[in-house]
Amino acid sequence: MSDATPYDDHPVRPYVLTNGRVHPSRNVLRPETLLRNAGQPTPMSANRQQRTLLDLCQGVLSLAEAAVYLGQPVSLVAVIASDLVDSGHLVIHSAAPRSDVPHRAILEKVLDGLYQL
Repeated sequence: MSDATPYDDHPVRPYVLTNGRVHPSRNVLRPETLLRNAGQPTPMSANRQQRTLLDLCQGVLSLAEAAVYLGQPVSLVAVIASDLVDSGHLVIHSAAPRSDVPHRAILEKVLDGLYQL
């Protein structure tokens, strides 16, 4: 028996997947934010994108990578992920703050040194 519904061949508008919301409840979700499944049972009310995201995040996965796997915009996946974080089903592992990222000049020197090897 297939899980397919008569609507599987028809695209769903992104706002339908987020109940009309365009902003996540958490503003800390950036494309490089790392997500991990919290190990909670998948909620019965979860839609297909939420279930897929929870399955993808069995290991650590960035929000941008999850968006690629889901075939959805990062902004939409941020809303979906935010809901799952709020419900305790996903855990956020924030990337390093921008102040901890090396300056571009240092990175260019490292890259130049690598090219000379």
